[in-house]
Amino acid sequence: MSKDQIKQIIAGRTETDGLTETGIKGVRLFRATRSIPCVPAIYEPCIVAIVSGVKEAVLNGRRYEYDNSQYLCCPMSMPVKAGTPLASRDHPLYGVMITLEQRAMTELEMEMENAGGVLPSVKGELREPGIRFARWDDGFTEALLRLLQLGNSETDTAVLGEARLREVLYAILSGEAGTFARQAFGAGNAIARSIAHVSSHLDAPISIEDMASRAGMSRAVFHRKFKQVTTMAPIQFVKTMRLNNAAMKIAGGMPVNEAAMDVGYVSPSQFSREFRRMYGQSPRQWGEAQKLLVKVA
Repeated sequence: MSKDQIKQIIAGRTETDGLTETGIKGVRLFRATRSIPCVPAIYEPCIVAIVSGVKEAVLNGRRYEYDNSQYLCCPMSMPVKAGTPLASRDHPLYGVMITLEQRAMTELEMEMENAGGVLPSVKGELREPGIRFARWDDGFTEALLRLLQLGNSETDTAVLGEARLREVLYAILSGEAGTFARQAFGAGNAIARSIAHVSSHLDAPISIEDMASRAGMSRAVFHRKFKQVTTMAPIQFVKTMRLNNAAMKIAGGMPVNEAAMDVGYVSPSQFSREFRRMYGQSPRQWGEAQKLLVKVA
């Protein structure tokens, strides 16, 4: 019943396809009423919960489909492809995206431990791919419903929004993705910190040596652990992050050369060559195809 209520809330507040702000920082609703093939995207630390329909995500060639039985937990910036393969006007997709902010997650994790070790202790660093799926348990469902119900009142949203969001974050840390999220946000996880640095400095030169040094590891150890977590070698990860970012900028109308410089490419020819190799089209062809897709829709 709670999921039906969540679906009704989202349907009532999303007038167009895409993301809709809720008035609570980091909490956005989304709707899709047409089938969209997987396109390049960057998932910043977040959870994605689908309440109706099916969403698709591809990480380094591995394809995942998920619905309202599981939510996606992505505690690190990850270059993915995402789409809505089955969405239509008769069967729209509805969902929620919630940002996982580093400070809020770390502080909440510490409070939970100080209160008596609600979660099992976490040792070592991440040893799993950068996304995980967790069951929609009752705690998560009820906390999410309480959060979204605030939208009925601007005053309630302003006064209670942060507290209700903490309830959702608490449910995530207490659920199936809890240990995974704690590893990513824990102070000792050097790989997650390295990824955060890369994500915020894509326009600057980045080398494996620099990434390894920031993580306090030798190049060989860093390379092995990084691939263990992200499924990609460090240089492949950086290139995919840059090209996915550029593809999103171009799809949004930014000129190709400007998009290339924004993500750290100095040579337009190298950017065009690597873009074509990854997406099968030149940057300009990609941009035109995205404009046509919007017109057709």
